[in-house]
Amino acid sequence: MKSDAYLTIALDIMGGDKGPLITIPAAIMAIEKMPNLHLILVGDETIIKQELSKKNLLNSPQLSISPSTQIVEMDELPSSALRTKKNSSMRVALNLVHDEKAQACVSAGNTGALFSMAHYVLKMLPGVERPALISSLPTNNEDKHVFMLDLGANVFCDSNVLYQFAIMGSVLAEEVDDIKKPRIALLNMGSEDIKGSDHIKFTGAQLTDNPHINYIGFVEGNDIFSNKADVIVCDGFVGNVALKTCEGVALMVFNKFKTILSQHIVTRVMGKLFANTIKKLFKSLNPDQYNGASLIGLRGIVVKSHGNASSLAFLAAIFEAAKEVERQVPEKIKSKLEQSLADR
Repeated sequence: MKSDAYLTIALDIMGGDKGPLITIPAAIMAIEKMPNLHLILVGDETIIKQELSKKNLLNSPQLSISPSTQIVEMDELPSSALRTKKNSSMRVALNLVHDEKAQACVSAGNTGALFSMAHYVLKMLPGVERPALISSLPTNNEDKHVFMLDLGANVFCDSNVLYQFAIMGSVLAEEVDDIKKPRIALLNMGSEDIKGSDHIKFTGAQLTDNPHINYIGFVEGNDIFSNKADVIVCDGFVGNVALKTCEGVALMVFNKFKTILSQHIVTRVMGKLFANTIKKLFKSLNPDQYNGASLIGLRGIVVKSHGNASSLAFLAAIFEAAKEVERQVPEKIKSKLEQSLADR
């Protein structure tokens, strides 16, 4: 990943299931790969300094520390975190974005708390009713992936919100993946125009009338990984259930595959013969490389990493944030929304 621009990203070091054990190694890998990157490590100053000292990076010009004294627990209520954790690593990292001392925030912490704090601190872009959680997923084409939103930030969305999601998703796909006129689809219970709820059908009609959106119609759950669309739009309840179901099926297939290969001498031999091919297959399905769900629709860039992410997965989230900074995604979303609202 290369750019001549100077990037500053705030990292919630304490967030996630393992906190500094994952986030600090990821930060170190990030600055090794991106010499133009400056990371502000937000969290327990003593812990951060101890870990950086081990790597002789305490005085690195690419790393700085912003101390915080609180941690948002993974099972903490968002309302409680918003009210009582004003000096948490998550809140301080978001404040750095608000104060324009950082261009983006990356956290593996409590999703609900991050959503609430980001919404409160950064506010919405003009024309956006709700932010959405968007991430990329693999497809049948190993060179392409599909963006899907919302993945859990909003349980129910009316047609206006889904319409805004489609526009925001289109901008993200175009700017981050260089896709000209991304194919936008609505996730539905059928591909026919008569299928689905009234608000889904009305959203489809609105998108059809928008000349700036490449709307291709409805897709079903079995089309998510088919490469039929570049962006798939749904409400947060449907998106989260679909995502977790897919993750569960992928894990089940992987475990069954390992069991089958270990059962007989013939399959064990075949497994060794095709080891590289098998590794390549499952690497393409590894969720680590797709880690980094963006909370779009805000006046700043916020990327959510999996709570149980590995260092490589958290690194992917940092790269996602850097790319969105480079492409000025919030500004592009704002411009596209203003254009679409004017047309309507």
